[in-house]
Amino acid sequence: MEQRKLGSTGPTVSALGLGCMGMSEVYGPADRGESIATIHAALDAGITLVDTGDFYAMGHNEMLVREALKEVPRDKVQISVKFGALRGPAGEFTGMDTRPAATRNFLAYSLQRLGTDYIDVYRPARLDPNIPIEETIGGIADLVKAGYIKHIGLSEVGSATIRRAHAVHPIADLQIEYSLIERGIERDILTTCRELGIGITAYGVLARGLISGHWSKDSGKTGKDYRLMTPRFQGSNLDANLALVEQLRAISAEIGATPAQVAIAWVAAQGKQIVPLVGARPRNRLTEALGAAKVTLTPAHLAVLATAFPPDVAAGTRYAAEQMAHLDSEKPATA
Repeated sequence: MEQRKLGSTGPTVSALGLGCMGMSEVYGPADRGESIATIHAALDAGITLVDTGDFYAMGHNEMLVREALKEVPRDKVQISVKFGALRGPAGEFTGMDTRPAATRNFLAYSLQRLGTDYIDVYRPARLDPNIPIEETIGGIADLVKAGYIKHIGLSEVGSATIRRAHAVHPIADLQIEYSLIERGIERDILTTCRELGIGITAYGVLARGLISGHWSKDSGKTGKDYRLMTPRFQGSNLDANLALVEQLRAISAEIGATPAQVAIAWVAAQGKQIVPLVGARPRNRLTEALGAAKVTLTPAHLAVLATAFPPDVAAGTRYAAEQMAHLDSEKPATA
């Protein structure tokens, strides 16, 4: 598989990464055995970047990743971990805590659950409104010096925050949602990252399955699926967004690929510093996603996609209002 470097200071990783969140929660029932088999299949296909979060099912996801990687030489895989999100016993999110003391605590638990001596990329999941980003990054930098972390990343923060963080310690990459129907990063954040030599790990490249070509109005109703509570998957918004998928399906047929493959290839084509994270849970979805690496989008293809999917084309916001309010990346850029 093609390799890409995460920014000017980050690690060299596979051109596609594997996002593991859905293997533990959020998208309905998950199959532990199949999830582990999917991680193994990803590694066999050349994927080296595995992304998780310490709050994904309250540590379950990290332990799942540990089990899947137990026979894999540590230097053959890069583990990316998000931290700082607080949850209650019912699973509800209750805030962020990225104080240096809390960060050390979160890291200690992650190292234990993952069964490793270090984490390749460690990042706060969201901006903590109560702690200056300089203090958070300074605390992580101390852990870099101690050898527990190789690189520092960020997640869902805006240009001003990126610049402040990068002034404290080099930032390897920004993890942020980016897809054919979610183009907010293009307003100014992508330019900022390119200027500073910061890579992008793009999640939501299939808009949580919405533009995969597999979602329908009846999907997700057999189990507890978080997507059904988000605006883009509801009512008339869903109707409008599924109509967009039909446009993608027609364009993909002309290209000779599936909608999911074209959607992933489009994100990868936006720059060599961008690494799409695919959230495949079963092996058949992973196999389809891997096929994106064989899709070559010509300038003509890209022009057709640009016409069909202009910025802000999606109906509805990507998160519910209360979650959107916590996204520093959604705040207007300041001069």
